[in-house]
Amino acid sequence: MAAGKPWARWLYSLALALLTPLVWRRVWREQRPARPRCERLGLIAPLPGPCLWLHCASLGEVQAARPLIEALLDDYPTHHLMVTTMTATGAERVEALIAARHETGLAARLHHRFLPLDYPGATQRFVARLAPQMAIIFETELWPNLLAACRRRGVPLAVVNGRLSSRAFTRYRRIRPLMQDALCGVDWLAAKSAEDLARFRALGMAAERSQAVGSLKFDISVAPELRSAAEALRTELGNRPVWIAGSTHPGEDEQLLEAHALLRRSHPDALLILVPRHPQRFAAVAALCAAQGMSAPRRSRGQLPGRNDAVYLGDTLGELTQLYGAADLAFVGGSLVPVGGHNLLEPAAMGTPLLSGEQLANFADIAETLDEVRALVRVADARGLATALATLFDDAAERLRQGVAGQRVVAANRGALARTREGLAQLLQGE
Repeated sequence: MAAGKPWARWLYSLALALLTPLVWRRVWREQRPARPRCERLGLIAPLPGPCLWLHCASLGEVQAARPLIEALLDDYPTHHLMVTTMTATGAERVEALIAARHETGLAARLHHRFLPLDYPGATQRFVARLAPQMAIIFETELWPNLLAACRRRGVPLAVVNGRLSSRAFTRYRRIRPLMQDALCGVDWLAAKSAEDLARFRALGMAAERSQAVGSLKFDISVAPELRSAAEALRTELGNRPVWIAGSTHPGEDEQLLEAHALLRRSHPDALLILVPRHPQRFAAVAALCAAQGMSAPRRSRGQLPGRNDAVYLGDTLGELTQLYGAADLAFVGGSLVPVGGHNLLEPAAMGTPLLSGEQLANFADIAETLDEVRALVRVADARGLATALATLFDDAAERLRQGVAGQRVVAANRGALARTREGLAQLLQGE
């Protein structure tokens, strides 16, 4: 095991202490009703039995980790599973999973808490009170003091679906001593690709404790009732061209509305389902639509678009996959602005043809796999998007081909979940 760099963590903790007012301002809004903010300081009640702990940063990670959550509950029937998040939207999604399990009487073993802020005392208190038999970090939430607290108490720690974009790698490389100290506490790292694995190892992750197992995001299963709900919504939207833009960001919504206006010159009855990434932006995006003269009924109010409505605002949580399935074409956001893109596989699993911008650093490997079978159309700007949409709306055969190709990519690359389960079992058994 590589030697840690505790001096780097001490400097980091000092900087974090000096930034405390800014840190609390950032997390103050990330709260759920009736949930005490003292959870951010590690003040939690212990669970009534042995537990595993899984951390997912936000809503997107919770969605992607859902198959793993179900697998852990199945694989360890005598254990509780604590899922932590940093954001309120992630918390809401975990709470929805707990509520869904209430219907089957299986909710008692699934729990949620907010992750403590990465102060030494808060993280040590959290790990001591939770006393997990194994800690699992989903993707890239490598908080130095949190990982050190696990190491200090001898908690086996895994990073699963580990990803590190080239942009993130460049940032982390500037603080390599701190990252090396954090990674020396990781007992097993399951990277989603060989490229991600190489970047983690360049930051100090030991080769003998890390491997590429594939992306868990390919292990998507679409429940029959979800597909039926998508088909029912598509029927309600009527016989008109429908496209969706999911997980959109500031600076991107304007481009999407511009593309939609251009599209409606040739397809005047086209409908855009617009789904902003963050719920705090729902009202602002609704106002943006109104300012551009596009009426936008809101799904959260139980409204449906009429024939004269140009936009349907998907201002709900947990319904994005269903909305993807209700559209003829799907644009995945975070890709016309320097965000790095979002999950391309949700619409692909639903068989909806895919479009995106060119900024896909977070999903470069998945995008390349889709490119190989021509299941992804990339565009540079609003005009390019409008042209691509019009072309595909006029070519039903090509839409069908792309949709089927995307589904086949998802099916062909499944298997990371099984490999992850096997690795976690070995870690828990101390092999």
